[in-house]
Amino acid sequence: MNRLDDRQVIEAQIGRPLRADSKAVSRCHLDLPVVVAVPPILDDGTPFPTLYWLTCPLATTRIGRLEGAGGVKRMEQKAVADPEFGRELEEAHTAYAAKRDVMVPEGVFPIPSGGVGGSSVGVKCLHAHYAHARAGESNPVGELVASWIEPLDCQTQCVVDGAMNPAWVGTP
Repeated sequence: MNRLDDRQVIEAQIGRPLRADSKAVSRCHLDLPVVVAVPPILDDGTPFPTLYWLTCPLATTRIGRLEGAGGVKRMEQKAVADPEFGRELEEAHTAYAAKRDVMVPEGVFPIPSGGVGGSSVGVKCLHAHYAHARAGESNPVGELVASWIEPLDCQTQCVVDGAMNPAWVGTP
C-alpha cells in the first residue's frame, strides 16, 4: 500500500482530513493502519502533543466501551495502588514526551507539552495509551488495554477505495 492509499484509508478511518502528514506505525492483519505517528507541529503550526494516534475503528470502539465503563478511573486507581505500575506509567509519559520533543523544529513556539496524549501524569485517554503501546513503546496502561481488546479480528477491510466499507462489521 503506498502513502496516498494510507492517507485515504486513515482519513476514512478517522472521518476527517488529516491535519498533518502522518505515517502508519502499526497495521492490522488486513494490512490497514491501526496507529499513526503524528508530527508535534501540525501543518497550520498548531502544537500537537499526541505523538501516536489510534485510527482503527474496531480498536476505537472497543476502547470507547472500556472508557465508558470507567476504565480511565480504574487505571488511575491502579497507578496509585500498584507502585510498580505507577512507576512504569510515569516512565511512559517521560519517554513519550522526550521522543516527541526531539521532533519539534528549532524556533517553533508554542511547543506541545505533556506525556501520553498531552497528560504529564495519570491516565487521560485509554486510546492514547493503547496507541503508544501498539506503536511498540512501553506503556503499562496500553499493554493492559491491548490484552482486553485484541485480537483486532475483522473479517473484511474497514476501508475500501478510500471510504468506509459498508460491508465492514467490527467484532464487538
